[in-house]
Amino acid sequence: MAFIRSNLVSNQTLAPLSTFKIGGSARLFIEVKTPEQMVLTLQYIKEQRIPLWILGRGSNSLFDDRGFDGIVILNSIRFCHFEGKRLRVGAGYNFSLLGSQTARKGWSGLEFASGIPGSVGGAVFMNAGAGGLETSDSLKEVLYVDSNTQLVEKKKEELRFSYRRSSFHGTQAVIVGATFDLKPSNLAHKRQLVITKKRVATQPYGEPSGGCVFRNPSDQKRAGALIEECGLKGKRIGGAEVSLLHANFIVNKGNATALDVIELVELVRKTVYKKMGIQLELEIQPIPYKGKGWF
Repeated sequence: MAFIRSNLVSNQTLAPLSTFKIGGSARLFIEVKTPEQMVLTLQYIKEQRIPLWILGRGSNSLFDDRGFDGIVILNSIRFCHFEGKRLRVGAGYNFSLLGSQTARKGWSGLEFASGIPGSVGGAVFMNAGAGGLETSDSLKEVLYVDSNTQLVEKKKEELRFSYRRSSFHGTQAVIVGATFDLKPSNLAHKRQLVITKKRVATQPYGEPSGGCVFRNPSDQKRAGALIEECGLKGKRIGGAEVSLLHANFIVNKGNATALDVIELVELVRKTVYKKMGIQLELEIQPIPYKGKGWF
């Protein structure tokens, strides 16, 4: 496969590709820019039986300090175009940028995405959301590569979405694109600016982090509030610190290791459980050095 031979890289440092800025090197690495390139890459991986991790913009991903003993695919599929009120966009497109761009053009449905540090594919996979809105609300269709390395497109009604979950969890499918139904609105840009201003004021955007660390137990019990009530803001292990601005963020103060973050995560979980009787569930994904085979 000419594409694989000319684009496969050995020992790629992962820290710069993660919003945590943490992680060693991947044994193998490749960047794909089209759905067809993704198909070719997954066919190669299936033949070689290599452990795999799909990376978008690197949020929610905590790489091991040793790196990843497999292949990391950087999903850089970034097409974006309107077909009437429908927006077709590649999975590697910046989700936050998409939210601000569509709102500025007078389209409503993705304003909440402004400030969410991830890719469109990651947002669909996690059913990312904020302020009572979720990615699936305006989602129409998802384009993905299935376990047989075939391109498949399914309507939202054929898939399942819930709080921070989708049908793609626990599967071998790789999302390469999505279609959204948006509505014209003169107020979209104003709403997007309000959302962005609030996020910048209340979340640590100036520091490396993986985004929200824990899922909210419920609308009434928010993870950040629970952690703050336990007096854990500013708690630090090594270079990892519970953000002073928003307690559901762990920030890298400059020299944090993955082990620092994991130890701090466990300290927070144990403390909240001991004081509040609530078991917090992780939203970030620690990625083990020894990954599993994909197919």
